[in-house]
Amino acid sequence: MRRAFPAATIVAALALAVSACGGGDAAPAAPAQSAAADPSKISGEITWWDTVRPDSEGPTFQALIKDFQAKYPNIKVKYVNVPSDQAQNQFQTAAQAGAGAPDVIRSEVAWTSQFASLGYLQPLDGTRAVENETDFLPGPLSSTKYQGKTYAVPQVTDTLALLYNKKLLAKAGHEKAPTTVEELKQVALDVKEKTGANGLALNVDSYFLLPFMYGEGGDLLDVENKKITVNSPANVKAMATVADLVTSGAAPKPAIQDSYANAMTALKDGKAAMIYNGPWSLAELYQGKEFKDKENLGIAPVPAGSVKAGAPTGGWNLAIYAGSPKLDAAYEFVRFMSTPEAQAKVAKEISLLPTRTSAYSNPDVQGNKDVAVFKPIMDTASPRPWIPEGGQLFQPLLEGYQSLVGGKTTPEEMLKKVDGQYRGIFKDWS
Repeated sequence: MRRAFPAATIVAALALAVSACGGGDAAPAAPAQSAAADPSKISGEITWWDTVRPDSEGPTFQALIKDFQAKYPNIKVKYVNVPSDQAQNQFQTAAQAGAGAPDVIRSEVAWTSQFASLGYLQPLDGTRAVENETDFLPGPLSSTKYQGKTYAVPQVTDTLALLYNKKLLAKAGHEKAPTTVEELKQVALDVKEKTGANGLALNVDSYFLLPFMYGEGGDLLDVENKKITVNSPANVKAMATVADLVTSGAAPKPAIQDSYANAMTALKDGKAAMIYNGPWSLAELYQGKEFKDKENLGIAPVPAGSVKAGAPTGGWNLAIYAGSPKLDAAYEFVRFMSTPEAQAKVAKEISLLPTRTSAYSNPDVQGNKDVAVFKPIMDTASPRPWIPEGGQLFQPLLEGYQSLVGGKTTPEEMLKKVDGQYRGIFKDWS
């Protein structure tokens, strides 16, 4: 899985949101229905849009589908893998047209409230899709709510950490990961000087800017008070820090296109010693030549700024299309895929973090060292605003980030422009 918010996707999403709110053809949300008393009697074919990486993560989820179909032989699941940077736009297009939408979609946490606000998702309160809701971690569960109703079930949760090549850091004289941004810069410079590899590979994706902002005490919005806070002194300092990492040589100037893939490849091939990334990236990293020995991959909290170490809360939910003709089958599928047992299998095989408290007691989860390292990092992650406009925050920030690392703008100019774009989204905010 990769996080990407390309211009075409978000621009199209904004256009669709505007037209839908103005009376488009969005499918109405039907009343919640309970599944049949005997789930083994439920039949039908449902389509699931999955967004994981098909090579490193897909096999685990397809194996779960086989387990589901063995338990529910009368339900057939059509598995469709949709790239995560395309799924949001494709689902909105299909839902608005009232044709071609999947019965179940793997929805990024920031998309869920937006889809719900447009009437594209089926309310799940009182259905078999939501089983033992009190077992879910509060953070992931909060992302499934909109205006007091439940529109999804948390599948996996995540955050960002500093991932590093232990051997490269050791060659540069560092046995431990940097704990502050100042240390990060120095370690990166030492790696470059003593090993020839780049110290830090930056990913020009606005989600990956958040740890720098949080580290200085900044944020994008103050939702409770309806204030836009992106253009703050704290964020100016954070952006100056990011720019300095590039100009100092601690990080090479990142590619504007495919920067995520470039950063991952650089780490896998030993051409960079450190990147920021999440648990979803581990399965792919372990396929790289530098990490055939898994012990060479270090995982540490993101380095702290002058205020704190802070990474964003992320993750994915399972949601059901409001226009699905096979709701009972969809309820059963979502319930099955979010059970503690299913989450334990995913955690064991590809290190994605469970959203259920009980799953962390499973021996398969406890036996995964990567999950054990990420869990305390996840526990301190900073919450994001679960509002319909949440998915629209990243494109202006992405454009600013690209200009900043490209040397075309200053931190002050960048944030002033982003602030202006946000005011076009939140017209009644201060």
